[in-house]
Amino acid sequence: MNTKYLEELIEYLLMIDSRTEMENFLRGLLTEKELEELPQRVQIVKMLKKGTPQRAIAEELGIGVGTVTRGSTEIKKGRFRSV
Repeated sequence: MNTKYLEELIEYLLMIDSRTEMENFLRGLLTEKELEELPQRVQIVKMLKKGTPQRAIAEELGIGVGTVTRGSTEIKKGRFRSV
């Protein structure tokens, strides 16, 4: 991964100051599938933090347990503190 490009993306995201502008940015940047998957991943994290079992999350969201496990692994790495 090119960290320079990631840093640039982060800077662009931080400059966005309205909900409408953020939505337009994301809709222009991501495919419809990606726009479905990103919010779903946030829901995975929220549910994991509430103590919902991984299999229940997978079933409720209609996704594989592996996707939920990835979210759990990232939480253990200290990510998603703001979620």
